[in-house]
Amino acid sequence: MKSSDIARRGLVLLGCGKMGSAMLQGWLSEGLPANSVWVNDPYPSNWLKELAGTGLHLNEILPLDPAIVLVAVKPQMMAEALPTLLALGNGTTIFLSVAAGTPISFYEETLGSETPVIRAMPNTPAAIGRGITALIGNDKTDEADIVLAETLLSAVGQTLRLENETQMDAVTAVSGSGPAYVFHLIETLAAAGEAEGLPTDLAMALAKATVGGAGQLAEDAPEDPAQLRVNVTSPAGTTAAALEVLMNPDTGFPALLRKAVKAAADRSRELGA
Repeated sequence: MKSSDIARRGLVLLGCGKMGSAMLQGWLSEGLPANSVWVNDPYPSNWLKELAGTGLHLNEILPLDPAIVLVAVKPQMMAEALPTLLALGNGTTIFLSVAAGTPISFYEETLGSETPVIRAMPNTPAAIGRGITALIGNDKTDEADIVLAETLLSAVGQTLRLENETQMDAVTAVSGSGPAYVFHLIETLAAAGEAEGLPTDLAMALAKATVGGAGQLAEDAPEDPAQLRVNVTSPAGTTAAALEVLMNPDTGFPALLRKAVKAAADRSRELGA
């Protein structure tokens, strides 16, 4: 399937909250005609209502054979929302899911075993075009389908392919939930700075810029993060003193993050059971 099929056959968004809106904004900015998009959302934002005035189809009758349905409803709404699209199953319409904890098998059971399904896990930096999305398709999808999904998802950041669906729980725990870990790091780093005598606003500004800048450097630098850490750590210096605490194998980041990621992955498995 080619991207031109989307303009011709249409693209459907089942749910259009923050993630769906971020993707839609990216697609429209790259030239997708608004009149090629159908959005089904019981609580549309004012932005969506404005787009409806430019040709976007908001809560209207869906096309008979859209190219892609992006499933972006909350997992707890899935059992009620997905059956409304039963008529599009077992056909050529690709179902691209960005719903956490919902396995491919659920779509196959609900829509039919012949339905092409691609499961994807983006994260919230997609809202600023800096997300990363892992994806995998079922055996009813082909290379062209995956490439098309990657093209759509690249509107909000990087993409990568998984070898098997069982990896999705770990992806959810690392990159799907990961931004929250980083936000909490910023919170606690700022609070620690405040405890050492910095004004609240200054401590927060320093923490935000430090974490954001270090993340960008980790992405852009040729060295891996371990080497970047070594580069800024002088022997017996201030950074070394802090890292002695943070890198403690029993009480520092290594043990804590392993426990945190495992808890998130275990919960993802429970949701998908």
